[in-house]
Amino acid sequence: MFTDMPEAALRTFRSAVVAPADFDEFWSETIAASRQAAQPAVFTALATPLSSVDVHDVQFSGFGGEPVRGWLIVPVGADPAHPMPAVVEYLGYGGGRGNPIAHLAYASAGFAHLVMDSRGQGSGRLQAAGATADPHGSPPAFPGVMTKGIGHRDSYYFRRLITDAVLAVDAVAQLPFVDATRIGVVGGSQGGALSLAVAGLRDDIAAAVAFVPFLSDIVRATTITNENPYAEIANYLATQRDQVDAVTQTLPYFDGVNFARRASAPAWYSVALMDAICPPSTVFASYNDYAGPKHIQVWPYNGHEGGAIEDRAQALEIFAEVLRG
Repeated sequence: MFTDMPEAALRTFRSAVVAPADFDEFWSETIAASRQAAQPAVFTALATPLSSVDVHDVQFSGFGGEPVRGWLIVPVGADPAHPMPAVVEYLGYGGGRGNPIAHLAYASAGFAHLVMDSRGQGSGRLQAAGATADPHGSPPAFPGVMTKGIGHRDSYYFRRLITDAVLAVDAVAQLPFVDATRIGVVGGSQGGALSLAVAGLRDDIAAAVAFVPFLSDIVRATTITNENPYAEIANYLATQRDQVDAVTQTLPYFDGVNFARRASAPAWYSVALMDAICPPSTVFASYNDYAGPKHIQVWPYNGHEGGAIEDRAQALEIFAEVLRG
């Protein structure tokens, strides 16, 4: 069943999310401090039975200079004399980088492909194990990462994860065989939220693709769905009743609506009208306020899987058109 407004109402919906007065300062200071603490990225070639791509184990500096893992998968014969476009991919909630053989499509299409591991995740999905720690404790939190450090913008988990996502682009842009002017970002759900955040925090992204993106109109989302991950926040506040004001002050710093209003790169969204995990109005909240060129694919009879393989096929077509020039 449809989980939200009719499509016509979704297309005119406007979010009530307001950016904190120091939103831009907060993010510029956070990213600058992490860049200052960064060490050079390390790319370690792996021996695999794959014959058309090369695989590297990646470690780069994310938030606070802390190590973040990933995979770099590139077509065999990458040549600095002929720099190639690149795609940075962010993962859905609970997933980790898993096995590199699960990530072959973009390199097979001729792109350098960096898959960023999500700190402190990667134990929630079969065959998607994570390899990056989140070395930050927090006060009492509901299971999952949605409420980890949620009492203040400085301690909130997504401050660290979004910073990691921004600096993942730095890591791939330094590669001698990558054309830093032709880097796209992509992800679904949480990964889509990270793609939009990166598009809002950088002005050098060539394209952003976000499938059924998470983390937009967050406070409202906690009141219109009982599904996790948003329900983690509602369940936390059901017991931590004195934290409602603190949480509602924290979340706008991480809301996709505020990133969308600052973005300039061309963006492609998808949304599913039967999605109870990321209700369609939360996706349209971001899309309708997106400041750059934009397109949205509506899947009327799908849930949080969105277009599934069709979304990914469309991403390949988008990157082929935009990044190859």
